[in-house]
Amino acid sequence: MISRGPIQPLQFCDSVILLFECLSHKLIYEKVSKLYMNNKIRTTKYTLLNFIPRNLFEQFHRVANLYFLFLVVLNWVPLVEAFQKEITMLPLIAVLTIIALKDGLEDYSKYKMDKQINNLLTKVYSRKEKKYIDEHWKNVNVGDFIRLSCNEIIPADMVLLYSSDLDGICYIETAGLDGETNLKQRQVVRGYSEQVSEIDPEKFSGRIECESPNDDLNHFRGFVENSSKDRVGLSKENLLLRGCTVRNTEAVVGIVVYAGHETKAMLNNSGVHYKRSKLERKVNSDILWCVLLLILMCLTGAIGHGIWLSRYSEIPFFNIPEPDGKSISPVLAGFNMFWTMIILLQVLIPISLYVSIEIVKLGQIYLIQNDIDFYHEKTDSTIQCRALNIPEDLGQIQYVFTDKTGTLTENKMVFRRCSIAGQEYCHEENGKMLNLCYSSPFSFLKGTSSTDEDGYVIPDTQLLEKFRHISSLSYQESEDVISKLALETVYITDFFLALAICNTVVVSIPNQPRQKVGRMPIKSLEEIRQMFQRLSVRRLSSSPLPSIKESSSENPNSFVSKLSIFRMKLASPALDGAAKSVAEPRNPDSPENPQLPKEHCTVNVAAGCETHSTESSFEWSPLPKLCYEAESPDEAALVHAAKAYKCILHSRTPDQVTVDFAGLGSLTFQLLHILPFDSVRKRMSVVVRHPVSKQVVVYTKGADSVMMDLLGTASEDACVPDWFPLTKNIKERTQKHLDDYARKGLRTLCIAKKVMSDEEYAEWLNNHFLAETSIDNREELLLESAIRLETKLTLLGATGIEDRLQDGVPDTIQALRKAGIKIWMLTGDKRETAVNIAYACKLLEPDDRIFTLKSQSRVSTKLYLFSVFKRKLGNVSASPSIQAHGFSAGLVIDGRTLEHVLQDNLQNIFLELTEKCRAVVCCQATPLQKSVLVRLVRNKLKAMTLAVGDGANDVSMIQVADTGVGILGQEGMQAVMASDFAISQFRHLRKLLLVHGHWCYTRLTNMVLYFFYKNVAYVNLLFWYQFFCGFSGTSMTDYWILIFFNLLFTSVPPIIYGVLDKDVSAEILIQIPQLYMMSQKSVAYLPSTFWITLLDAFYQSLACFFVPYFTYSGSDTDIFSFGNPINTAALFIILFHLLIECKSTWIHTVVIVGSILFYFIFALAFGATYRTHNPLSNPYRIMEKQMADPVFYLVCLLTTCVALLPRYFLRALLGTLFPSPVLKAKQLDKLIHKEKREAIKKWKDERLVSCRMELQVTSGSSSSAIGTVLKEESINSVLPASRIPFHACSREELVEEEPGNRNILNSEKTAFLNSKRTDSDN
Repeated sequence: MISRGPIQPLQFCDSVILLFECLSHKLIYEKVSKLYMNNKIRTTKYTLLNFIPRNLFEQFHRVANLYFLFLVVLNWVPLVEAFQKEITMLPLIAVLTIIALKDGLEDYSKYKMDKQINNLLTKVYSRKEKKYIDEHWKNVNVGDFIRLSCNEIIPADMVLLYSSDLDGICYIETAGLDGETNLKQRQVVRGYSEQVSEIDPEKFSGRIECESPNDDLNHFRGFVENSSKDRVGLSKENLLLRGCTVRNTEAVVGIVVYAGHETKAMLNNSGVHYKRSKLERKVNSDILWCVLLLILMCLTGAIGHGIWLSRYSEIPFFNIPEPDGKSISPVLAGFNMFWTMIILLQVLIPISLYVSIEIVKLGQIYLIQNDIDFYHEKTDSTIQCRALNIPEDLGQIQYVFTDKTGTLTENKMVFRRCSIAGQEYCHEENGKMLNLCYSSPFSFLKGTSSTDEDGYVIPDTQLLEKFRHISSLSYQESEDVISKLALETVYITDFFLALAICNTVVVSIPNQPRQKVGRMPIKSLEEIRQMFQRLSVRRLSSSPLPSIKESSSENPNSFVSKLSIFRMKLASPALDGAAKSVAEPRNPDSPENPQLPKEHCTVNVAAGCETHSTESSFEWSPLPKLCYEAESPDEAALVHAAKAYKCILHSRTPDQVTVDFAGLGSLTFQLLHILPFDSVRKRMSVVVRHPVSKQVVVYTKGADSVMMDLLGTASEDACVPDWFPLTKNIKERTQKHLDDYARKGLRTLCIAKKVMSDEEYAEWLNNHFLAETSIDNREELLLESAIRLETKLTLLGATGIEDRLQDGVPDTIQALRKAGIKIWMLTGDKRETAVNIAYACKLLEPDDRIFTLKSQSRVSTKLYLFSVFKRKLGNVSASPSIQAHGFSAGLVIDGRTLEHVLQDNLQNIFLELTEKCRAVVCCQATPLQKSVLVRLVRNKLKAMTLAVGDGANDVSMIQVADTGVGILGQEGMQAVMASDFAISQFRHLRKLLLVHGHWCYTRLTNMVLYFFYKNVAYVNLLFWYQFFCGFSGTSMTDYWILIFFNLLFTSVPPIIYGVLDKDVSAEILIQIPQLYMMSQKSVAYLPSTFWITLLDAFYQSLACFFVPYFTYSGSDTDIFSFGNPINTAALFIILFHLLIECKSTWIHTVVIVGSILFYFIFALAFGATYRTHNPLSNPYRIMEKQMADPVFYLVCLLTTCVALLPRYFLRALLGTLFPSPVLKAKQLDKLIHKEKREAIKKWKDERLVSCRMELQVTSGSSSSAIGTVLKEESINSVLPASRIPFHACSREELVEEEPGNRNILNSEKTAFLNSKRTDSDN
């Protein structure tokens, strides 16, 4: 049962906390559960009742629709009526209907999906029937007990109270939430995991207090308070989220805490992204110019009508007087005529333009999604277009912000090198085999059976030889030599044990990847005895948790004695039986057991004591078939590396980790704590009880930038004697190896350990338990507790993991830079690693001058920025084209310096500096800093930005950028779900921007300009006619023909043009990236282009009107007979104008011919059926009569030629004398392959010469300074680009403060609090 308690909001949450109190009383439950939202979801926008009013309300948010609604209402006023009332309503009704149908069909598809989801069945406990019954998802309420079986989808967010797994864990797959298919563990709430039988909802009595519903998938805070007032903290490890799938677990039971739209999955469901493109904003501003033009034309008509009436001395016969006999004054008549002219000339505002733009964008998106070049066979994926209204923005990108890992690289980590106790092991054979694998992967896998298929790790020969001493130490030498050798072996053993267990990897079987391998089949009485022994320990551990008040007053030992339920923290190791498993022989027939010698020996890894056997041979057996499912590729690579050396992670449960170590047998570590990785600590730790030494050991891995500061001195390390030669320079040697790994582009990690006494651990455990069960400031307390534990570490070694570049990354980056796009790399990796990858992918070139910003104070950062900008880059141009062939510089900046640079007073100078650099590398940057940088460039420089990434840490910058691109990589789907476009490889960005971006922008801009031209040219025909009819607001064309002209006769060709036109072929656009600058600089849609288009429309309307006027002048032709050739000639002019502008294909020709035929068929049918009582304006058989007159054809032909010949001759003149790059590229398409290749090479050479000349003219007097700069500091290009070492900066380039003796705990806690404060502010 559920009730809401009157509690105050806590400090960590801005909203009211939800309170649950679950009792067995049925009436209370039914009353209180209604206070919370049920589980029914509705993602639709409309219902049957509100569809029409709400859709109309949303459509009339568009100014154009309001404008035409105003005209419809205005036309109902008799004094200003220009058309028949029904005719004026027709365009608006057509547009509103089309959009309403589109919205309705989209919403109906959502309705069907909602109905299907709401009617799914799940097991819900019925308090009436006292059992679990099948219930629809929509009927689930907060407080309900849900029972799920394996492979069932979780219907609502629920706290896990029971699992059929003996360890109280549940495996879930979150693919439906974030796209990640690797399994994740969830833990039963402490205090409920020790139950022998399934929880009984009738006996459950307690209070659950948790935070208000929010969209944070990675955090959940609350506690469970039982009847004795003992509290147990809740975290995300206890929460099963809606949309996930239960795996590997027979049955789980949970209580619903969030339902329906309050679940985290629904709160994260933002739907389709809608962004406003740059072109759309430009169109809106140009429509305002058209409105001003319309007002000017209407004022001209009003004034002209008033002047024309005032010329009559008497009341004219056509001026009908008022009922009182008085006539309307010329001034009032002119005022009325102003509104009549607005109705008559309404087509000047293109109402159909908005609908046409939406149709064209849908067509462009369809073509992009069906481009076969975007298909990636390995992942069986293609491009996804998630934003439907910004394809043209792809053609105007100026800045690309890219992540490194998984975006430029494959994010498939491969173990390459390691350093243990200061000794490096290069794994050269592994590197050679990797190169062979990448060149011929099939032969590699077929010919090398010893290499792990997933990890690609071949053991190092030297390290392998030392591994043999673990089981076969020689005792023939002196005691001193034996001790030294044993201690080195301890380092090696602990190093690989840390690789195997310091992670959250889930173990499964390849054939059944969703089955757990936590326990092997029972094959002996001893294993049965050990199983019952563990069960007896669990029963003894079922004592209630101590209250917070009691625990604070007791000593640590008494406190720990009450925490047997806390994962058996200090349970006697003898109870576990793990020590015996080391000495006792295992079943040799077991498929999981490696083939070891019968009399194998063991080594006390922690204490350094060992036993031996007479048999010294070391046989490597086939590796067991296990599948590791890791949350990150780094973890998987390290576990595979340990597996290659027969340190095999065999199984993992919440309480223990089993490792099969060659020569040692099976080691089962009691898992006490896991301190996960976070961006503040930059490390993770596991706390285990060693099965041999029985000591509490902390294994830690993390970034060397923080790990080196946490190491203890040699005198503090009780495990290592001072005389041991390796201890003297382990830190220095390891740091040297780390720097070397980083220069080679490897990802580095430090491995360390710490041995704790039971008293030290008990004291830490007391404080950590208080932090875990705290509600206020829980994250801060947990961070402080973790930092307190991770001190005085013993350095074991370091690892170097290779993350190879994706195929085509260097070529893509070079092409984008030639296209005038600046590329920034934003990564969290070390500076050396980031810079080396930047060289490998050709983001930085060997002869680039590198400026490195690394400072720990704002003052020094400011001084260096001004120094570099004024003295070294003051006269350097920021033009990308000049930089491509002249002076080029790169900027490298770290995350700590970014904190100072992003302050308001340094932003402008920083941006000016980056504008003059060809590339920027931001290393050790946080996700928040990435988004701030993108927003800074977008807002300050008014530049079009694109952000591309593959992980959850890239979501913020993807959402901030004008265009966000997600990579379908190894880190789930969060970046994809937040993006506008999703691609599977970085190289696909080349065609997406250079080809489809250029096409989409060029097509859409030309179509928009064509719409403006078409409407202005046609409306002006009516305007010119007003000079000959006294500005009376009459038309020389029938109203139906007038309305249908833009709505039907000339609407389809520009849409086809906007979807299918290709001014330049894809091949040419790829080979000549510089063509992208034409769309990037909006050459096709400049303000001057817009006004030239309008002037051309005015000229063509003059020709179209006055050629027929002078032809029929003085004849007795009626109004419609005069207007019909004008209207027909206008159709030819407008459609043939499109043929001049587009690259004609058979599709364009068919559509244009079809439009002309449709016009004549409609005009003939309309004239044959239409009759009116006014003989002077009767369109009856007008078209039929004129088609029999040769003059009609002559007028149409002559008018079309006079109107279009100037534009045609101008295009031909410009194409001959002053061809643009696009026109040159069009000519290349017409050449044969060999001639085309030679012409492209010649074209590139000409561009290179012109750029160099531009550089000389622009640089002027600064050329000597630039030459000095280039001579002063350049990088030797002898080595290949992929092996260029990081450039060592001079003293004036590197501004770095000496770090003071700060307290590590306080500094990291302050950084954490500042980051949390920043997140809350945002």
